[in-house]
Amino acid sequence: MFPVSAPVMRAQYGFTLIEMVVVVAIFGGLMALGIPSMSAWVMSNKAAYANEFYMEGFRAARLQAIGHNAPSRIVLTSNDTTGQMDWQVDICFPVAGSPCTGVSGNWSTPTTAAANDPDSGTKYTSIKRSADILPSTSVIAPTLLPTNAYAVYYTALGWVDTSYANRLTRLQLDPLPAYAAQLPTTAIAITLAGMPIRCNVGSAVTDSRGCPP
Repeated sequence: MFPVSAPVMRAQYGFTLIEMVVVVAIFGGLMALGIPSMSAWVMSNKAAYANEFYMEGFRAARLQAIGHNAPSRIVLTSNDTTGQMDWQVDICFPVAGSPCTGVSGNWSTPTTAAANDPDSGTKYTSIKRSADILPSTSVIAPTLLPTNAYAVYYTALGWVDTSYANRLTRLQLDPLPAYAAQLPTTAIAITLAGMPIRCNVGSAVTDSRGCPP
């Protein structure tokens, strides 16, 4: 018979208290470095989305005019939560004695279709988007130019209706001083052809990337 050998003792491995303290300290240092970077990245993406949010509105207004062969408009109003601008796209079908202007016309609303809509199917109701998701005005501040302008009116061909005197020509987003190093100043200009374009504020007039005067 073979002798029974003694059981082999296996070494037990694990973290000592000192090793755990070191790991926690390293992890805390990495978090301290990473959280500000992550916060800046999130803020930068939210600011970039603000541009897309407003571009979407101007594009929609122009496309609705062309698609319905009728005047349209985009109206910007202050958002109670963020201080940014909500937008709403309406259309109108003019009839004799009731043109579609800033003071008259049977414009659509989010719950009511425009009067005299010739579409025999589903009638168009206004598109409204809330700026709740955008950074607040403590981060980026919107400026509507010229002062007190808040709407763009479009003809049925999708061109800007220049007969509306106080028309919006530019929307500018300026980061507040605390965020100026992280976020650039951006702007959206609306051309007479009704196209929204991004432009660089402060560029020379001869620079094609600059904002129209």
